[in-house]
Amino acid sequence: MLNPIHLRTLQECVRTGSFAEAARALGYTASAVSQQMMLLERSVGAPLFERSARSVRSTAVGELLAVRSRDALGALHQLEREVRAMVVGDQGRLRIGSFATANARVLPAALAAVVADRPGAEVHLDEGEPDEVLAGVLDATLDAAVVFEYDLDPRSWPAELSRVELLTEVLGLAVSADHRLGDRGEVGIGELADDPWICTREDTAGARSLTRLAASANFAPRIVCRSNDYGVIRDLVSRGLGVALLPGLAIEDGSLRVLRLIGWQPCRRVLALFRPGNTNPLLPLVLEHLTRVSSALPSTVLHETNPRL
Repeated sequence: MLNPIHLRTLQECVRTGSFAEAARALGYTASAVSQQMMLLERSVGAPLFERSARSVRSTAVGELLAVRSRDALGALHQLEREVRAMVVGDQGRLRIGSFATANARVLPAALAAVVADRPGAEVHLDEGEPDEVLAGVLDATLDAAVVFEYDLDPRSWPAELSRVELLTEVLGLAVSADHRLGDRGEVGIGELADDPWICTREDTAGARSLTRLAASANFAPRIVCRSNDYGVIRDLVSRGLGVALLPGLAIEDGSLRVLRLIGWQPCRRVLALFRPGNTNPLLPLVLEHLTRVSSALPSTVLHETNPRL
């Protein structure tokens, strides 16, 4: 294996034609340069210089090695720079997965802040439901996953993952602008027992939460429309086709009225999950920006008991 330090010294010896001049240029002693060249000749298996009392002249092998090693050393130096940049997070790749409403309200600002801090870094975002992006963290194809959990549909997360709680969302009752209860600030869930309901797919945590909340008021919601796209749900509600239970991130200004529930306030928590052994230097940075952006969301999103992180 050729020593890159010896190759750099060789280049200087060929350029100056003198071990002493090469030593002065590199900050070595002349004897140190001579010893390096002897070791390099031993590695190559051929003489690299014709030596005289006052100078040295490179052999054909020495000349070839000096010329061809320039590109190799340049590539090695570039590699060292890139590795150093990755170690401090100036370069590298961050891979994160998240669900749709967080992608709409939280991830854009957080990831833009990461790129502003580290312009040389690549940021990759994938979208999926919690179990889908969770699998990516477990198999190391993702650095982190932003997921949610409902009070009314509790779940556990893998013990081997670390977590950061980003925010706690209020669950509000969305009704059309001309709904009979639209002028009320708060309502009991039972007051909407006879209304048609719009919610997410039957196998989702949001749908199960609605069913359990309604059961606490002794009714089963009559669901007329289902969609996992909260934009579709908002549009259906605004047109008077039903009412909906929406998490804070899905609530936007517009033609809807969003009413608070009287009594206990169920909520949805948003978490970031990651492997504690992940050494990606961009991971702490994105967690910091996710926390900052989440805590700055308007009060219409955050649950009133959510601590500012």
